[in-house]
Amino acid sequence: MNNNYSLDILSTVLDSAYEGIVVINHEGKIIHFNEAYCRFTGIKIEDALGQHVTKIIENTRLHHVLKSGIPERGSLQIINGQEMVVHRIPIRKNDQVVAVIGMLIFEGVSELYKILEKHQQKAKTRLANTETKPLITLEQIIGKSEKIADTKQLARKAAKTLATVLITGESGTGKELFAQSIHLLSPFSTGPFVSVNCAAIPDHLLESELFGYADGAFTGARKGGKPGKFELANEGTLFLDEIGDMPLAMQSKILRVLQEKEGTRVGGVKPYRTNTRIVAATNKSLEQMVMAGTFREDLYYRLNIIRLHIPPLRERKEDIPLLLAHYMEEVCQKYNISIKRLTNTALVELLSYEWPGNIRELVNIVERMISLVDKEDISASDVSLLFNQSTISQSLSIEASDLAKAPLTIFSERKKEMKLEERDLIINVLIETNGNKAKAARKLGIHRSTLYDKLKLHDITM
Repeated sequence: MNNNYSLDILSTVLDSAYEGIVVINHEGKIIHFNEAYCRFTGIKIEDALGQHVTKIIENTRLHHVLKSGIPERGSLQIINGQEMVVHRIPIRKNDQVVAVIGMLIFEGVSELYKILEKHQQKAKTRLANTETKPLITLEQIIGKSEKIADTKQLARKAAKTLATVLITGESGTGKELFAQSIHLLSPFSTGPFVSVNCAAIPDHLLESELFGYADGAFTGARKGGKPGKFELANEGTLFLDEIGDMPLAMQSKILRVLQEKEGTRVGGVKPYRTNTRIVAATNKSLEQMVMAGTFREDLYYRLNIIRLHIPPLRERKEDIPLLLAHYMEEVCQKYNISIKRLTNTALVELLSYEWPGNIRELVNIVERMISLVDKEDISASDVSLLFNQSTISQSLSIEASDLAKAPLTIFSERKKEMKLEERDLIINVLIETNGNKAKAARKLGIHRSTLYDKLKLHDITM
């Protein structure tokens, strides 16, 4: 049987299959698109062949499988508004991925129900083990200073890659907010964002928390076992906060997962595959820890592919008025009281403070001001009392006379700025997506209905 005859047989089999089948080559371009797929999508074969798969199939992950080499079986994918079950299988030659086959399952009800049941169970597990609060987008991170603008720009670049990201910065600077925003802009944005604080979990529990445990792994173990954070974050992002506090023994196991893309539950034998994007954060100097022998050098290099440093608040003081305005309004709404205002001299006092606890400390001070100051206007003396000192060092080169020209309250101005920023952002994204509102909503990280509401609010017609 010659090669041409074999290829003809293979082509006939693929075309005759009831399932939709697409094959991409090593460049991500479509080299086979069977009739079943054509019928379902309404795309002609001649229009699909030779095109990059992302231009033809919505929400595709075939190009990700091409890069990772990890098969994805029984995944759910929305195509033409319908939730379909798909398989994505890499084809290897000489230990290199040279092609990927995508299969769209139309029939096999019993198999379909089993797969759906598995995904429903995973969804329940993820809901029970992950944060339910909405994630923060990059646009929601407050600040217009040059330093924070540069940090946001680097975060945007980092998000588009599959590389690990190491976020550094002092406590309270908002490292997790940047981790969340990177996830929402990344190829893993449709997957879960799972956060774990390495410093908050006792050493003897950290392994089972990260890798899960098998049925009967230890006395009191949950029947059927429990998935770990790596399993819960599969196809998503795992945020390892305070990575510098991780014990050396656990560091070697994390390194193995990063290298081999698989882990094993405590008490288990069979390893599981995990396709997870790692974002780590620390307020410590990992370089010094490597030199001291308290952090593995090989893990450091694995994590430190893209480094994102979050500047402390004292280095971006021009952002303080914006932060104060935002959090004062937020806290007043939270306590259901009328909005309080800062006098010009009170703002000078707050600007001159060094903020060693960064944004976390600023939020704390705002809550104390709103809770303890009975007057509508918060004065400099009120601020000084809250800091438990007579005066705060006037270290910032900002004059009260300059502030006297500003309105007594900064809330209304900030509201206007935020509305204009949001309107400009929506317009720019709509231009980037050629007016495609579904794509624009995904890029903005909001539901399509929310986008329509904002288009109406800002009087945008495109």
